[in-house]
Amino acid sequence: MPRSDATANREALLEAARAELNLDANASLDTIAASAGLSRRSVYGHFASRDELLRELLATGSARVNAAVDTDQVDDPLVDLALVAAHLWREVESIRVMALFAVRGPFKGLTVDNLAPLRLRVYTDIERGQEQGVIRNDIDARTLAHLVEEGALVVLAEATTEPLTREQGHALVMRVVLGLVGLGWREANDLIESHRELQL
Repeated sequence: MPRSDATANREALLEAARAELNLDANASLDTIAASAGLSRRSVYGHFASRDELLRELLATGSARVNAAVDTDQVDDPLVDLALVAAHLWREVESIRVMALFAVRGPFKGLTVDNLAPLRLRVYTDIERGQEQGVIRNDIDARTLAHLVEEGALVVLAEATTEPLTREQGHALVMRVVLGLVGLGWREANDLIESHRELQL
């Protein structure tokens, strides 16, 4: 069993990496170690390389995202898609740069694999919605699910360059997702405003 100080140091490194990479996706191992109050040499007692540290960080982040959206699907697939988008935003809002790095950077493939449960839920919502006639069916479900995913990432990218507040990002990601699956902007706003679970 690891000593408590070793466990604390490992957690400090992960927390420092999360903070530093949210400021600069290219933050060095030296910068991360210094932020954690540790020497570069001590880092190697926990992680063999910067890449290994990043892989661990991305795995734990993906697990948190999956846990955040691991709620029972609601009957209305449109509400459920908006709910997933809202949960996702709440989880990544405070680490926007880091989250964008996770899905656009060199470890994109790993993140895609780690977020398979989230992606499956989006796909099944779209499939259900198409069967019920409430989601556009002029685009096949898999393609539309991919477009929804990309739409959410565009909002995340926007949030790293524009001063979107937590509330603005929360509303924007739901509107984008609902717009992509076929709702007009008035319909999307009405749906969001009429469901308490979609509010911050």
